[in-house]
Amino acid sequence: MPETRRKLTTIFCADVQDYSRLMGADEEGTLATLKRYRDAMARLIETHHGRIVNTWGDGLIAEFPSVVEAVRAAIDVQNELAGLNAERSRETQMLLRIGINLGDVIAEGDDLYGDGVNIAARLQATAPAGGIVISNTVYDQVRNKVAVSFDFLGQLEVKNIEGGVASYAVRIGAGDGSRQDAYGNGAAAPGRTRDVHPSPGPAPTQQPAEAGGAPRHAASAASSAIWGRQSASNAAPGSATGASVAPGDTAAAERSGTRGRERAPDGNRPQAPSGTTSASTSGNRKLAVIAVIAATLVAINLLTWDGVLWAVWPLLGLSILYALLWLRRRKDINRTLGLLAIAALTVVAVNLLTFDGVFWAVWPLLGLAIAAALRWVLRRE
Repeated sequence: MPETRRKLTTIFCADVQDYSRLMGADEEGTLATLKRYRDAMARLIETHHGRIVNTWGDGLIAEFPSVVEAVRAAIDVQNELAGLNAERSRETQMLLRIGINLGDVIAEGDDLYGDGVNIAARLQATAPAGGIVISNTVYDQVRNKVAVSFDFLGQLEVKNIEGGVASYAVRIGAGDGSRQDAYGNGAAAPGRTRDVHPSPGPAPTQQPAEAGGAPRHAASAASSAIWGRQSASNAAPGSATGASVAPGDTAAAERSGTRGRERAPDGNRPQAPSGTTSASTSGNRKLAVIAVIAATLVAINLLTWDGVLWAVWPLLGLSILYALLWLRRRKDINRTLGLLAIAALTVVAVNLLTFDGVFWAVWPLLGLAIAAALRWVLRRE
């Protein structure tokens, strides 16, 4: 019986976009192309000291002792296959999606199991055709070692992983359709990448853009009137599910329901929405704007006093708005539970402001508690 042990390793997971369609159109031709592409991928994986763990149908799983080499291998694979696809008609191009995760796995003989593998497969499923999506554990290791840009895609929901996994798209396609390797040069000829040592310095902080430019909740529309939104040009185009992307265009494509994203065009780390000086400064600015508006409303109420403190209602609305904006920046807090908590506090506030001797808020609070409990149970299944 093979020995079972745990180890930390980098999982590289790849499959072919629209493989069933390609097989339906030309079974023998597709199999021949798959073999050619898989041979190229195996060669590049070996060049970067990786090992193919398993293959099935159009899929492949490999592992790398070095997370940097895993990302370099993925970039080289996509660049070489883009060159091969350039020789084919658009209908017969074979585009790969690659997901990479650094995590703890269970090794049994030559096979690997566990959440580390499942996360890599989940990342691969959200990648655009011809693209690469990595987890935050990979990103933390490679962000200063490969000269490519990254798009922050938000928290990717993964079964049995509370709070999801932060994910990033590796942007190896330029806007003009050209591609670059892992040290920033044009990728006319694939090959082994080399170390890069980018100059230190903080990356510009940007607020996450909403998918498709639509506000996530009603308060977002009001917030845009106060301090504006990030330019729509900073949002990665397209959708990662069911969409075919040209081989030279590997900009991030969000899956449906993926939360806001950030972009770092200079290849440095996109600043996380929480825990950084820039984010804190931005939050303080917004709090100051809300405080000025609140003080103005109170002043108007007092100057036109008729015995009714009506300013409490817009003040409550501003408080909810700030709470929602704060929650949107905090990637370390479960979004659904945060919204339930804000809703509960809002209900209690309304009950107290209109108190007539009956604490009716207990019933909606009970409903919110049941909703939170159901979510917790469903995520454990």
